[in-house]
Amino acid sequence: MKWSEEVRDGAIVASPKGKIDESTALGFGTDLEGAVASAAEASIKVVVDCSGIDYMSSRGLRALTLAKRKADGAGVKIILAAPNQIVREILAISRYDKLFGVTETVDAALAA
Repeated sequence: MKWSEEVRDGAIVASPKGKIDESTALGFGTDLEGAVASAAEASIKVVVDCSGIDYMSSRGLRALTLAKRKADGAGVKIILAAPNQIVREILAISRYDKLFGVTETVDAALAA
């Protein structure tokens, strides 16, 4: 899994790429929690561009949960943007689409 992020339109846009599974979930969680901490300092939101995520296991969902707890405590909003069909189904089955805002595009998440 590769991670990149940028500040754009009042948000940190994080762009993980690859599979988020047993071997990569810890790094994903660490990177996401770092983005949350940076967003808290700047009083902005975090948009996770999910378009580059090929697959997310339960370990990836756990990393999202832990990051959301930190974000909620810091007053930071996390929005998941542009998930592919597989990731969208994973989010729906696990009901994470009810915990997080999910948008069709990064631009929609930035406007939210």
